[in-house]
Amino acid sequence: MFKSKLQFWTFEILLIVLIIFVSTQISFIFKPIGTFVSTLFFPVLISGFLYFLFIPIVRLLEKIKIPKALAIIILYAIFVGLVTLLGALVGPALSKQVTDLADNMPQYVDQIRTLINDLSNSKGFKWIVTQDYVSIEKVENSLVDFFSNFTKNITSSLATIFGVITNITLTIVTVPFILFYMLKDGHKFPKALIRFLPQSYRKQGLTIIDDTGETLATYIQGQIIVCIFVGVCTYIGYLIIGLPYGLVLAILGAITNIIPYVGPFIGAAPAVVIGLFGSPTLAILVIVVIVVVQQLDGNFISPLVIGKRLDLHPLTIIIILLVAGNLAGILGMILGVPVYAVSKTIVLNIAKFVKLRSQYKKGLRNEDIEL
Repeated sequence: MFKSKLQFWTFEILLIVLIIFVSTQISFIFKPIGTFVSTLFFPVLISGFLYFLFIPIVRLLEKIKIPKALAIIILYAIFVGLVTLLGALVGPALSKQVTDLADNMPQYVDQIRTLINDLSNSKGFKWIVTQDYVSIEKVENSLVDFFSNFTKNITSSLATIFGVITNITLTIVTVPFILFYMLKDGHKFPKALIRFLPQSYRKQGLTIIDDTGETLATYIQGQIIVCIFVGVCTYIGYLIIGLPYGLVLAILGAITNIIPYVGPFIGAAPAVVIGLFGSPTLAILVIVVIVVVQQLDGNFISPLVIGKRLDLHPLTIIIILLVAGNLAGILGMILGVPVYAVSKTIVLNIAKFVKLRSQYKKGLRNEDIEL
């Protein structure tokens, strides 16, 4: 039909472009599908995240002859108990610190204004004032306006907040049920999925699913352990140096640590600013605490827990963060690396399979085939 590969690929590209064009013209057909996917996205995402955390415990309970359904119920009871205990121990202190931080926000606005004025009048920044392309007044006004309107912005966003609360409530209600059936019947998923493949491809398909699951489990379990370590050690450091709102800032640092490379800087910035409000010495001590914790994490904890399983170059991770962050914000930065790692695992396994098939067709013996 086609006289050359150029004609074939030209036809394929034109066909893809035509399909995309037609899809944009009948986009109303896909809206219900988009609504359905967006509704299930976060419940399924959170359930999958918890699945890889809890499945080793369920398997351990199964080994001691506990039925799977009962093991899941026991796991739920333990998890709810731990969350309740943690909330009772940490909740009051966390709530007080958040309230105090909100109450002291006007004072911090005044301190920012004073700090900017002092910096603008210092000799080191005189040259900045004389430059036409830099305006200290604009920088000062922007920062002061941001902090002055902080409370107003929160008030004007009550409708959005209520919508978020509603979505969170629905997620909390649906996740336990989705997770229960994932833990109970998750082992059936790989075999059910490979039924859509030809018989000769099923073994390799099962290998791809297993490797993908192992990659996700390694990343998720490792990141949770690393974040807990960072949060606990950072909080201890903040207690030692006497940083205000240490619990809130440590939790923020632990959460943002999920984002590779960039996350620690995002979590450290508020702590340094709060420390700077106390004194320059306190801000320096905050930086010392963060650097020590990150060094311990980078040189001991992360290599021990996660190791080189993902095998991603730092430059690759930075590019992923930039692209994913631009496309989907913070959520994209959090999910970008594991999605890339899973995609890489799938592609590498498919490449191995194609190489195996091509060598097999050439009549090579099994011992001569290199994967």
